[in-house]
Amino acid sequence: MATRDIYESGFDEDVSNDGTTPCPECTGQVRTNSVETICEDCGLVIDEQRIDRGPEWRTHDQDQRKRTGAPLTAARHDRGLSTEIGRRKDANGNELSGQKRQRLSRMRREQNRGRFQSKAERNLAHGLGEVRRIASALERTDSVRDQACQLFRSAQNEDLLRGRSIEAIAAASIYGASRCNGHTWLLDDVVDTARVEQSRVKSAYKTLNTELGLPAQPVRPSDFIPRLASEMDVPADIRQRARRLAEQSESTGAASGVKPSAFAAACLYKAGCEEGQWLTQEKVAEVASVTATTIRSHRDTLNELAI
Repeated sequence: MATRDIYESGFDEDVSNDGTTPCPECTGQVRTNSVETICEDCGLVIDEQRIDRGPEWRTHDQDQRKRTGAPLTAARHDRGLSTEIGRRKDANGNELSGQKRQRLSRMRREQNRGRFQSKAERNLAHGLGEVRRIASALERTDSVRDQACQLFRSAQNEDLLRGRSIEAIAAASIYGASRCNGHTWLLDDVVDTARVEQSRVKSAYKTLNTELGLPAQPVRPSDFIPRLASEMDVPADIRQRARRLAEQSESTGAASGVKPSAFAAACLYKAGCEEGQWLTQEKVAEVASVTATTIRSHRDTLNELAI
């Protein structure tokens, strides 16, 4: 590469404006650099850019603190822009004296009192905290957690919280975000962590799905085979046979209108019987959160298909 090419691509030299935009005062030649646009004849500053978009620290300043802050997040009611007052140590990690700790305690109390400007903002903070708690207990990813928080915000903006429990909407948001991402999570998994009954969470999810139009795709029984097989610790041959049974049943339409996890459990039960490993109906039903009667009913359907 020539020296001229290096300088042209690596430095902000003055660049001529080709005379397309003359000076508005004297119609002289205009020259533009990385900072301003000036006229060479009269010296008029036509435009300037004083914003420094680079970092305020240097790479070799190891002890210099960066004041960029944490990125915005949808998991908190204020997008993470509020100030957090420490307790026992300052910003450098030094222990605070008792007098300073008392003063910070009073400041923290007053800050908590004035943090929420309305009842709606207080409800939003409570709901997002519940979403974060459930997502952490279920070990959901940060993307699913943020989507659930945004879903809870949308529910509050559409006035769907009126007459409903905040905890139920929060649990339904987690379940809805998981369904939209194609995860094979049961409603019972969310209910076990939530602080409300299953009927209220189920009703809240139906409301979110109807009013907000969630892009949740139908879950097929074959999607539940790996999870149920892993929980029951069945061999690979039974797992493969159960998956083939589920896929063939889906192609014939026999699995339509039934609970996917229950039909998947019946496929595992039938595959176990064919391979000589007798899985009890009670164990299979417990893993799928259904009754043994349901397992027998779906097993009879599979026997009628003769696949």
